[in-house]
Amino acid sequence: MIANIPSHYLIIGSTVMAVFMGVFVMFVRVRSQKKPVNAKKILIPPFAMSTGGLMFIFEQFRVPPMQILEAVLAGIVFSFVLIATSKFEVRDNEIYMKRSKAFFFILVGLLVIRVLAKVILSDSFNVGELGGMFWILAFSMLWPWRIAMYIQYKKIEKTLAMV
Repeated sequence: MIANIPSHYLIIGSTVMAVFMGVFVMFVRVRSQKKPVNAKKILIPPFAMSTGGLMFIFEQFRVPPMQILEAVLAGIVFSFVLIATSKFEVRDNEIYMKRSKAFFFILVGLLVIRVLAKVILSDSFNVGELGGMFWILAFSMLWPWRIAMYIQYKKIEKTLAMV
């Protein structure tokens, strides 16, 4: 089915979806700062996203080993930015995500980098392979970030238990 759709339409459609998802993530992040955090809220997103790996069952989404390595390394590098801007605070004896003015700009920046990379790379890779690479990048960015958040959360939770 995808083979019948011209690749430039797929690039445009996936870019629009990326922007939509980026705005959605920002909205969810702002709302989540108003509620206490728990381990489930930190760890469920990477597990939920892992189902996207099923795309690699289909040949068109498979990525060569070198591009897998490049996408993983880029994701890990981007995760450092998210780790640096994700902090917790204790309010009323509960743990909340700390508001970061930089986080909005970082998410927008990452989204712009992703869209530009997709437009530039769409000449060198087929659309399915590019989609697979960006999923690997996002997955490689999400896991280290959420693990770092979980470790930070557990340290704060432990100090709260001692009080």
